[in-house]
Amino acid sequence: MKKLVLQFITLTVLVLSLNVFAATPEKNADGVVEIYLDQHGGHFSARDTLASLKPGKYQFIITNKAGKLVGFQLQNFTTHEALDMFPLEPGETLKSDVINVTSEGVRFRCPINPTPWYDIDGIQG
Repeated sequence: MKKLVLQFITLTVLVLSLNVFAATPEKNADGVVEIYLDQHGGHFSARDTLASLKPGKYQFIITNKAGKLVGFQLQNFTTHEALDMFPLEPGETLKSDVINVTSEGVRFRCPINPTPWYDIDGIQG
């Protein structure tokens, strides 16, 4: 019986931990999906998974954790049309404009402390 209870608890913890790590961004009260990003020296990390996003209104919330001036540049993935761009001071958190993301996708990077483009191109309706 103890072994069964221990297995159940282990399975429950595993399922809950996978759910936490695989969470997708949620809509705020205005119906805008908020994507939280931390910018480090040379890379970004996301609070939630960016897989399986749907077309809609999005806002990127970026925190500078690089310890130096960085920037955020957001483009349409297909056309490379500029959607937003701004600098961030060390420790600063800024929000992008609310953008309409279509199935064309988006991409982002830091133009000041060059990072590779982060492509979000698998957006399915």
